[in-house]
Amino acid sequence: MKYLIAGLGNIGETYQHTRHNIGFDILDAFSEASNLVFEQKRYGAVAEGRLKNKQVILLKPSTYMNLSGNAVRYWLQAGKIPLENLLVVVDDLALPFGSLRLRPDGGDAGHNGLNHIQESLGSDKYARLRFGIGNDFPPGAQVDYVLSAWSAVQLETLPERIDQAVEIIKSFCLSGIQLTMTRYNRK
Repeated sequence: MKYLIAGLGNIGETYQHTRHNIGFDILDAFSEASNLVFEQKRYGAVAEGRLKNKQVILLKPSTYMNLSGNAVRYWLQAGKIPLENLLVVVDDLALPFGSLRLRPDGGDAGHNGLNHIQESLGSDKYARLRFGIGNDFPPGAQVDYVLSAWSAVQLETLPERIDQAVEIIKSFCLSGIQLTMTRYNRK
């Protein structure tokens, strides 16, 4: 069984470790914990390895957030990975900071990366792990907020929340989405 785990973010130093790049940061933590190394390949940085008896492909698209679907579609097809074995890791303004919600499908909730993935795949029937970034910004400042660094208070608990996200990804691959949602989708 093969799994594609796509962490969304934007490439370049300007965006490193911003709220919008939490998908990249979570995949970096996963790869570090699993001794996997990212290599630049078509449409992004890719790390491949095994998680027990499962083959896992980690993808950090190099297409920028708004064109993430190109990378996801390519790696699903190249790896002959079924849609039900795709997990997209993404930031979410609607969730309080550090909240983690795994869903088997759904809309894009106004997220441009998810929107492009759905358009590219012609389906919203893929799993997504949403990482809450909160919405503590004044009207009209959403873009600046998502592209800014974490606050000092958030940085204190961010590593623990990232580690929890890594555990959810492992559980998704090893135990399936339903059991993983039951286990982790708690307040």
